Amino acid sequence: MTDVPLIAGLSEVIDAYDALILDLWGVVHDGVRLYPQVPETLARLRDAGRHTLLLSNAPRRAYALVEAMTGMGLDRGLYGAVMSSGEAVHRALLARDDPFFAALGRRCLHIGPERDRNIFEGLDLSLAADPAAADFVLNTGPWSLEETVADYEVQLRACAAAGLPMVCANPDLVVIREGRAVICAGALARRYEELGGRVAYRGKPDPAIYDDCMALLEGVDRRRVLAVGDAFHTDIAGAANAGIDAVLVTSGIHAEEMGVGAWGEPPAPERLRAAVARHGQRPLAAIPALRW
Repeated sequence: MTDVPLIAGLSEVIDAYDALILDLWGVVHDGVRLYPQVPETLARLRDAGRHTLLLSNAPRRAYALVEAMTGMGLDRGLYGAVMSSGEAVHRALLARDDPFFAALGRRCLHIGPERDRNIFEGLDLSLAADPAAADFVLNTGPWSLEETVADYEVQLRACAAAGLPMVCANPDLVVIREGRAVICAGALARRYEELGGRVAYRGKPDPAIYDDCMALLEGVDRRRVLAVGDAFHTDIAGAANAGIDAVLVTSGIHAEEMGVGAWGEPPAPERLRAAVARHGQRPLAAIPALRW
């Protein structure tokens, strides 16, 4: 496989693009604080006339992500539109124009914390207390940062035994929060499929969410859009599925795999090459961090 070039900053490739779709967790922030140089990089992109859209697999409404980033100190004027997997699920449950979603009932069992419940706003749903009282499961991820998939085994088995379809509002398997791995809804959904359950995912790498992004980018040519993300499974594969070029941030979720110690350190070329081959996804380039 041809080596993936390692660039120092986006300025090396930006001339070929009019808009950027930027991942959040692992690229812009770590769930708690912004990464170094992010505000400055967004300001440079804005000043260069580039559109930016922040795309996250977070299982919450887009406005909640804006509020969280404002709380981290990121000025709302530094970036454009925001799309999330939670927003996509909300839209799908409202429209019911997808066959999977059209067949769902109105009684929902929620697997996930209270902070994700803005996904239910404005929806004609009632929340069920147990699988026997539900028509389907909405999975937004674990309650606490310390939990594992095994902690949900009994509940997942009960839902599978009841034949409940599952909607997964975050396809991510894991994210890095303040330097440590935390499981996401995607890990629970994968186990549910192993148990024989049916799952509909919304978010990266599903190409449908990129169609939502392109609509928000208002006529930008897809060939002139660059995605930037830190995960092969979601960001790089999702961009490829949607026909969009992508750059891999190597200080994110795959940092340990590529031998990256501190945030922003470049990986050794042989470790980057091995990771690309292992995951079977080849980005346009790799970059140590979101930098101009």
